Amino acid sequence: MHRIVLGIQYDGNSWQGWQTQPHGLTVQDKLETALRKFTLTDIDTTCAGRTDSGVHALEQVVHFDTAIARETASWVRGVNAFLPPSIAVRWACEVPLEEGSAGNPGEREDGFHARFSATARTYHYVLYNHPVRSPLLAGKAGWTFRPLDVGLMQQGADYLVGMHDFSSFRAVECQAKSPVRTMESLQVRRHGDMIVFTLKANAFLHHMVRNIVGSLIYVGNGRQQPQWIAEVLAQKDRGCAAPTFMPDGLYLAKVDYPSRWQLPQEAAVWPWL
Repeated sequence: MHRIVLGIQYDGNSWQGWQTQPHGLTVQDKLETALRKFTLTDIDTTCAGRTDSGVHALEQVVHFDTAIARETASWVRGVNAFLPPSIAVRWACEVPLEEGSAGNPGEREDGFHARFSATARTYHYVLYNHPVRSPLLAGKAGWTFRPLDVGLMQQGADYLVGMHDFSSFRAVECQAKSPVRTMESLQVRRHGDMIVFTLKANAFLHHMVRNIVGSLIYVGNGRQQPQWIAEVLAQKDRGCAAPTFMPDGLYLAKVDYPSRWQLPQEAAVWPWL
């Protein structure tokens, strides 16, 4: 058996999230259909982190086990031949498969695992801050027409760095066993009319990024003061934070792994990220 790792990029507008569904309109469904057409066998994939409907990925990471041997370039070209334009395999590599680990994609193991081997995840939220919406950015960036003060938003964001109980920014339907996460960094930067929120944590809760962005917008437009973010965090109550912001501008940007796996991950190439 071979354990293959793929770097996947996708536009989430066309799909109902990552995780497979009976209707088949998810990124995982399309990827596994393409793998089946390329290999003529059924292949189950495991991803680093599931994304919701309308959320994009600059680099989702998945792994799967197969008895089929191919050159890494063949996995890229071959699978892409069966994928729609909104999904692409950007790179592929093979990692050592620990004895006894194949066939147990949901269990922890010593070998590489797209989810359990990850040490951190980075998300970008891209926000268009202009009095008038842009149709060219529809589905690719969030939008708010009120002027935003990036300095105040960064002050609010700083309260979220560190290990905290993020219950106030957790979706009601979140299934995570614990609401405690470690936010390694949270940056708010302006590029003209574009504002980019960059959040890096060991893991994220359901809707956590969109709930944080919505709350920081309340600070940026003057509705709340920066210290309000600390107060919301301390309440551990979802009802205290702002409503969940739109998914349009959310991108899974990078998943960090120990260097020993030597994954051929791509550096960010878009200057506004």
